[in-house]
Amino acid sequence: MPGDCVIGVDLGGTKLLAGLVRDDLTVLERVYRLAPPSGDPEDLLQHVVDEVRELLEGGIVDPARVRAVGVGIPSLVDRERGVAVSTVHQPLDDVPVRDELQDRLQLPVALDNDANCAALAEWRAGAARGCDDVVLLTVGTGIGSGVIAGGRLLRGATGAATELGHMVVDFDGPPCQGACRNQGCLEALASGSALGREGARLAGQRPGSELARLAAEGHAITGVHVTEAARRGDRAAGEALERIGTLLGVGIANAMNIFNPELVLIGGGVSDAGDLLLDPARTEARRRARPPSNRARVQRAAFGPEAGMVGGAVLALEEAR
Repeated sequence: MPGDCVIGVDLGGTKLLAGLVRDDLTVLERVYRLAPPSGDPEDLLQHVVDEVRELLEGGIVDPARVRAVGVGIPSLVDRERGVAVSTVHQPLDDVPVRDELQDRLQLPVALDNDANCAALAEWRAGAARGCDDVVLLTVGTGIGSGVIAGGRLLRGATGAATELGHMVVDFDGPPCQGACRNQGCLEALASGSALGREGARLAGQRPGSELARLAAEGHAITGVHVTEAARRGDRAAGEALERIGTLLGVGIANAMNIFNPELVLIGGGVSDAGDLLLDPARTEARRRARPPSNRARVQRAAFGPEAGMVGGAVLALEEAR
């Protein structure tokens, strides 16, 4: 049986992913479920507790050997108090997430922004290992970001730094999502939600496409539908990914100009599209960013959609020291 472990949790905009993780960041077991649609913070926290308990009771490791839990949430975090602040996609504003989970699980709990967690995971053990200047974008329901600058996670004066998903890239653009009241944010234009909207738009214009067939069958087109159809060669789906990738490239170019990274990583669920997304993003970023910053490599995060969960495990390991 494995030795001491921790549990990492990625609480996303639409899903929950928890993993039982060893000290070397090997993931032993995963539990995935959709986030509850109720909009009730109590319901959401209970889902997290249920996922963690499922891992504790799964028989892979003695529960007594689990030392801590690390949780990444799609929110700014007051790390001193363990409280979510200025949340966009989940009903957690001013909720004492850390203390609530500690009380229910009777384990030490560490809390941070989900994209910061993902950046830490990639920097410690993933594609950014050995790099001191890295930008990571998590592209899922929304767009989160974490930045390693000079070998340190950039947090800013109040812990609210590097909210690149809410960088305005089109001042006349569409409204942003959730609690964000801005318009033209990168998240509004290049997230998984935006990919679904673009797929639905093209479904209405391309009657012979797979996307049109899905829409005719009553499906609400999602980013997952678009990615799967594009892999099967559907031209409309490929166009949708190319447009979203190009828009993402605009955001990447801005990040290159601001942070001058050696590496830009793309994680989150939409990163599953691979080069269907990344090729147009690379092309646009290199076209728009100034040299020499535009020479930064742009690639998929090594942990892919699991980067936030593994980053939660990194938090837990630090908490357990």
